[in-house]
Amino acid sequence: MFDEIGPMGTAFTRLAWAAVFLLLWARPRLRGREPGDLRVAATLGAMSAAMTIFYFLAVDRIPLGVASSLEFLGPLGVAIFGLRRRRLDLLWPALAAVGVLALARPWEGSADLVGLLFGALSGACLGGYVVFTQKVGDRFAGVDGLALSLTVAALCAAPFGLPQAVGHFSITVVVGAAAAALLLPVLPYVLELVALRRLTTAAMGTLMSFEPGIAAVVGLVLLSQSMTLLQCFGLLCVVLASLGAVRRGSRPELAPEPLGAPAGVESARS
Repeated sequence: MFDEIGPMGTAFTRLAWAAVFLLLWARPRLRGREPGDLRVAATLGAMSAAMTIFYFLAVDRIPLGVASSLEFLGPLGVAIFGLRRRRLDLLWPALAAVGVLALARPWEGSADLVGLLFGALSGACLGGYVVFTQKVGDRFAGVDGLALSLTVAALCAAPFGLPQAVGHFSITVVVGAAAAALLLPVLPYVLELVALRRLTTAAMGTLMSFEPGIAAVVGLVLLSQSMTLLQCFGLLCVVLASLGAVRRGSRPELAPEPLGAPAGVESARS
C-alpha cells in the first residue's frame, strides 16, 4: 500500500475504514453526553491519527522491529511514571528499556535518523493513547467512545493522507485497506480498550513491550529483516518485562458505569 498511496495515504485510508466499521457497529449517540466526554474522545482521536502517521512514516524507512521498539518508548514512559509504589516495580520498565535499546541500536552510524525520529514521535503519541484510551473506556459504554475517537482520527489524518492518495486509489487498494483496518486499528484498539478497563496504564504500557518483539519476528519471517544476537537479547528482555509487569497490573477497582450511557447498552465490563 505504501507503494500505491504512500505512508500517510495508507494511514488515512485505514483510519477511515476503521471509523466506518465502528460507527456501523456501535452507532454512538452524542445526545446527552457531557462535553468533557467528547473532549476526551476527540483527544484520543487526535493521538491515534498522529501515532498512526508517524509510525507508518517510520516503518517506511526503518525495520519493523526497530520502529516498534521506538514506539514502545511512550508506553514505557507511562509505565515508569505509574509504577512508583514499590522499588521492585521499577525493575520491569528498566528491563524493558534495556531491551528496547538492544533492539533499536540507535548508536549505529548506519541508522536512519529521520526514521528513528518518526519512531520516537509515534512513541510519544502512543503513550498519550494508552492514557486516553483508559479515560474513554471509563467514560463510555461498549465501544461508543472508540467509534467517535476513530472518526476524529480519520478527519485529522485526511489533510495529510488524502493529497498523497488521491489519484492512486484502485479496487485492490481500497479492499486491501478495509481488510488491513480490521487488523489495525479495529481489533487491537477494541482489545486494548477492554484491557485498560481492567489493568493500570503502567501495566498496560509495559505489557505492550511484546509489540517490538512480535514486530521483529514478523519482519524476520515475512520481510527477511534479520536480527542480531544483541537484538535477540533485547527481545528476551522486553518479554520478561511484560510478564513481570502484568502480574501487578490489575486496577484496584473497576471504574463506575459512565453517566449518560444509552439505555439498554451493556458495558463491556460486564
